[in-house]
Amino acid sequence: MLEELHNFYLKKEEPNKSCLLALRSIIIDQDTNITETQKWGIPCFCYKKKMFCYLWIDKKTHKPYILMVEGKYLDHPELEEGDRSRMKILRVNPNKDLPIKTIKSILQKALDLYREEIIKIKE
Repeated sequence: MLEELHNFYLKKEEPNKSCLLALRSIIIDQDTNITETQKWGIPCFCYKKKMFCYLWIDKKTHKPYILMVEGKYLDHPELEEGDRSRMKILRVNPNKDLPIKTIKSILQKALDLYREEIIKIKE
């Protein structure tokens, strides 16, 4: 599984490869309870084994984004709902400096949903 994840990142072309690896690092560094796995062939990050967010590349723009699983609970101007009822995405431009403050803020708000048990975690 870890080898498949490793290959997911390595097979991407620059600047997406570096961008995705940086996003991965930012996500994992937010909490010691975050683990990385793979669902549907893409990186999935879990908080205490509950799906939390994904990394993916938009098929039209070919730019990375973070998909927040419980996005409907998050209110942030940078998050896009699109036609999704539950999830929201944060688009990232791999050719610009990452908006680290924004990314961390959104991730922490999402983690608080789990920490404060707004989203229930089965133990």
